[in-house]
Amino acid sequence: MIGRIFMTLKFLNADITTLKVDAIVNAANTQLLAGGGVCGAIFRAAGYRELQAACNKLAPIQTGEAVITPGFNLPAKFIIHTAGPIYQGGQFGEENLLRNCYINSLKLAAENNLKSIAFPLISSGIYGYPPSDALKVAVRAIKDFQSDLDVTLTLMNKSLLDMAAAIV
Repeated sequence: MIGRIFMTLKFLNADITTLKVDAIVNAANTQLLAGGGVCGAIFRAAGYRELQAACNKLAPIQTGEAVITPGFNLPAKFIIHTAGPIYQGGQFGEENLLRNCYINSLKLAAENNLKSIAFPLISSGIYGYPPSDALKVAVRAIKDFQSDLDVTLTLMNKSLLDMAAAIV
C-alpha cells in the first residue's frame, strides 16, 4: 500500500507568543541572544532569564541552523530557534539559507515528535529580507517538507495574507 503524508499549512495574522502549538519558531540571531522584534517578544513572553540560560548552552549556531529549548511561560511547549540570513541584495546565498531555516526547524520538530509548529516570516523584519520574497521561500520550503505536521505561518499584515492565499 502506498500512503501519502499530509501537512496542513495555514496563515494567521496573530501574535506568535499566544499560539497554542507544540513549538513556535524564534527568528533568532546566531548568538541566541534576546533581540528585538519577534525574538524580543518571545523572550519577554517566555521569561527572559530562563530562556537566555537555555540558549546560552546551545549558542552559537550558524545561519540556517535550528536548535530547540523549552517554551517556559509560553503556551507552546517548545521554542525552535533558527538564525535567518541578513539580506544583502540576494546575491550571497540568502534564499538557500532562509530555506534551510524552515527545513531545519521542521526536521527538529519531526525528530521531537511534535505535531504542530508556528513560524514568523523569518528574516523579513530587521534582517531586511523583502517580505514578499521571504513568503515565497517559506511556503515553498514548508510545502516541500514531507511530514504530517500542522504548520502555521504568522504574517503581520493583510497584504501578506492575500499574497499567501495566491501562492498556495
